[in-house]
Amino acid sequence: MRFYRPLILILLLVFNKIASAQDFVNVPFKNTDLPLILIDPHGQQIVDWYEITADMGVVYNGVGMRNDTAHVFNNYNGKIAIEIRGSSSQMFPKKQYKVELRNSAGEDITAPLLGMPAEADWVLFAPYNDKALMRDVLAYKLGRDLGRYAPRTRYCEVVMKVIDDSNTPHYVYQGIYVLIEKIKRDKNRVDIAKLNPDENTGDDLTGGYIVKIDKTTGDSGGEWYSEHRPHGTTNQTPIRFQLEYPKWSEASAQQKNYIQNHIAKFEDALAGKYFTDPVNGYAKYIDINSFIDFMIIQEISRNVDGYRLSTFFHKQKDSDGGKLVMGPLWDFNLAFGNANYCAGSSLQGWMYDRFNQDCPNDGNFIPFWWRRLMEDPSFERQFARRWANLREGVLSTSAIHQDIDSIYGVLNAESAGRNFKAWPVLGRHIWPNDFVGATFEQEINYLKGWIEDRMSWIDANTPVITSTDQPVPFNFVFNYGKNPISSEVKFDYTTKVPGQMQILLLDATGRTVTQIEEKHASPGKYFQNIPRAELQPGLHIVKVSFNGETIVTKLVVQ
Repeated sequence: MRFYRPLILILLLVFNKIASAQDFVNVPFKNTDLPLILIDPHGQQIVDWYEITADMGVVYNGVGMRNDTAHVFNNYNGKIAIEIRGSSSQMFPKKQYKVELRNSAGEDITAPLLGMPAEADWVLFAPYNDKALMRDVLAYKLGRDLGRYAPRTRYCEVVMKVIDDSNTPHYVYQGIYVLIEKIKRDKNRVDIAKLNPDENTGDDLTGGYIVKIDKTTGDSGGEWYSEHRPHGTTNQTPIRFQLEYPKWSEASAQQKNYIQNHIAKFEDALAGKYFTDPVNGYAKYIDINSFIDFMIIQEISRNVDGYRLSTFFHKQKDSDGGKLVMGPLWDFNLAFGNANYCAGSSLQGWMYDRFNQDCPNDGNFIPFWWRRLMEDPSFERQFARRWANLREGVLSTSAIHQDIDSIYGVLNAESAGRNFKAWPVLGRHIWPNDFVGATFEQEINYLKGWIEDRMSWIDANTPVITSTDQPVPFNFVFNYGKNPISSEVKFDYTTKVPGQMQILLLDATGRTVTQIEEKHASPGKYFQNIPRAELQPGLHIVKVSFNGETIVTKLVVQ
């Protein structure tokens, strides 16, 4: 594959020049109902091989308010480092960007952009070949609905200050973007221990680490390869691992050796004869529930990149549990029926099982992990039980349709029309679309129908859990009454053991409305109340965690 990269890059550059001339329409723009981001690169070209310093202003006057290019930059006003990011997406004329907030001295600073927790590192994602404009946003929301961290997102519109031929600066509308949290170690993102270069012994050495399976593009650092070849193909290209945190250049030799050896031990245990042994098999190394949840989102979406590209997992410090945890989720623009290659839009078949056979010459394969895990009857039962439970709640067809309709309502109000005038992609095949809708509404209807049919296939091909199956034990019972709620919200829960309880109440956008944390020294029944005045009408997500066990449910406020 490496031999062909220069040719591919040349073809992408040629395509870029042609597409840029044909695809963009300069649309007059002054204000929007979405948050507004204004970028001034001071006449510099934004490129993908190094970052430049620019200015960025963010205008957000609140829900239902207009945001204008003439308004005060009230959400952020300062320096940024910016560069083009992405892999195959770089062929498209609508670019996505990596953004780092900086002070005047060029040092990283943090800020809570658009209500998300303060951080320095962000992504401005540019929906282009995803003409529903929401595949990534939807996947991350579903991940959070399952109780996992997935990047928070906010829709916005972007304008870029340019200098024309007469040397006059003016703003040019760039379209709908999604501001996304970049995956990184942080208490509000991937919450693992900080690992300093001098922490090379004992518990300190054991975490935290973030590892990804991906192409060697973008921010790739050092890499190493699995000793276990992918299943289902005679092509024996090995699985490539990359160290995301700490950076390869900053990690010590001991840390690099530790994480490589730890993953190798997990793979050896999983491939071994006694892999189902609950003490010495694969369960010794992984957070099983996180693997199941990760798998469910990849399979719902039949993500053609799933498991093999943009695939992240992290290692906790041993004193924090020590397991390999799958996630966060990343990169779903080719998912949910949006890829016409490698059976990416097929409604049938397990992606974890089929991809390597459907695309035997791809070169970026799915690890053997997932097929092997599903050979364990215990893992398969847990997957089936989790699937059945989620289908009655956050992954019901009606719940997902409601998620899609909610996003569609926001975008279709005005911003989608403006975006598709600037980027007239509707009714045109943009690589690698399987379906081409003539309107935004048709794209949305296709997305809803495809997901409904895909989940029906999973329903029909997931083992039925019988009454003889023992449920996964939980050390707490949680209750809040029945929907809809029209008065004070009253939570009660019973714990079977001492521990730490956390209750998160999120609105439909993923914003934290209320957070309750209580440490209980003894088992018992406890109560928490949230005044009605603190809640807006509509759908809310309740995420309850106790000693690492998590349940997620929905709450509707009248």
